[in-house]
Amino acid sequence: MTITAADTTPRVWPACLSCYNNARLVGQWVDCTDAADVTLHQLHEGTGSLSAGCEEIWCLDTENIPVEHEMGLLEAAEWGRVYTEVGPEHWPALCAWVRSGAYVAEGRGDLPSVSDFEERYCGRWDDFREYAEHWATETDMMDRWPDDAVRYFNWDAWTRDMAMDHTVVNAPAPEYGVFVFRDL
Repeated sequence: MTITAADTTPRVWPACLSCYNNARLVGQWVDCTDAADVTLHQLHEGTGSLSAGCEEIWCLDTENIPVEHEMGLLEAAEWGRVYTEVGPEHWPALCAWVRSGAYVAEGRGDLPSVSDFEERYCGRWDDFREYAEHWATETDMMDRWPDDAVRYFNWDAWTRDMAMDHTVVNAPAPEYGVFVFRDL
């Protein structure tokens, strides 16, 4: 059995608002990175229904965006910018960070700060204990400890205490595990 990674590209379904209000679905799925270039003519291509009342585009549905609300094309394009900055390999982690509610937003909206994400993101791990043990090794935490102190160290209590300074979010299939973020 082969497991393939799901496409996590953020997309929106921009539609002609006038057509929608008149019970006609005129729109198409667009990657957020292309949202700024969407026009009414594009949306009506092949429908023959572009009329004088067709003036506004609104994104009525989203996919792979960590907020669940309708939005305008400019907001969708901003999500595309964030996706480009963070890259497809870290997009699922950024989405998990936003959904956790423990993220730092840019300005007044929902858009996450990429620099804050990069500063806080500690990676995807099988569980938080794996991250804690890796951190202890990387920082040489026990290098100067006596052997008895290392042998009797209470990893469970220390890991539980360390988790208080982190946000841990379950990672989606097919990788599973957890995403770990420092709370600064």
